[in-house]
Amino acid sequence: MFHNRSQRKFWTFDNEESMKLRYEPNRKILQQNPRGSDSHEEDILFRHYEKRLLDFCNAFKPVIPKSVVGTAIMYFWRFYLNNSLMEYHPRTIMLTCTYLTQFVGDLQILEYVLLLIQQLNFHLVVHTIYRLMEGLLIYLKTRHPLLENPESLRKSADDFLTRATLTDTGLLFLPSEIAMTAILNSASQAGLSMESYLTECMGLKEDKETLLKMYDAMIPIPTTRWKKHEFLKQEVNTYKMKLFLIYIFFYLSLVNIFLTLLELHCWLRACK
Repeated sequence: MFHNRSQRKFWTFDNEESMKLRYEPNRKILQQNPRGSDSHEEDILFRHYEKRLLDFCNAFKPVIPKSVVGTAIMYFWRFYLNNSLMEYHPRTIMLTCTYLTQFVGDLQILEYVLLLIQQLNFHLVVHTIYRLMEGLLIYLKTRHPLLENPESLRKSADDFLTRATLTDTGLLFLPSEIAMTAILNSASQAGLSMESYLTECMGLKEDKETLLKMYDAMIPIPTTRWKKHEFLKQEVNTYKMKLFLIYIFFYLSLVNIFLTLLELHCWLRACK
């Protein structure tokens, strides 16, 4: 089912392609305005607002389902593959992503809903890693009797997925690979062997080559994709102020154009 979906076809990339897409909008803006925010500054602000999105969702009572939070973050990542932070402020897009996934917002956010949907190419279905992890745990309970308490893997696996969500992992790996890696990582920390599950329950008993390929595909996720979201407050504030001034400059330019057109209109009327 997943392989026929838009997420697999349009929103799964290799690392080089993902990096190119992320920085191309910034490069185009800087060609027009060299004084704009560079890619490093945008990356800092992006991760800052990504963390704020997570904190914002976690602040709700009752708690927002993790699958909804994961979808909102994935929308946020996808949107800025095609756009620069200097074009659309991350705070507004952050709230718009949240609104789109759980129907919370205000008038300002409503203006950006269609924009967000358009930038996602109307591909709104996200196969979240949290739902797949639930499926794997249920499968372990029913098909892997040698594992006494599969629920003991939940907390560590859930922490793994939360950290993986705050990276571009969802753009580079299949949801099933990420969820499976979370389970295997949790089992490894608990000192449990999952080899019998992979070889017997998944039909890989006689296919060691495929088993090794699965391990090779999963290992890079936790070791290369986690990045800290703790930045110097002064650095974040500096970049936020710079982005604010960019917006002010843009709107002032629009006001000047409007005033010029108004003066021209008045002059033409006076000449009649």
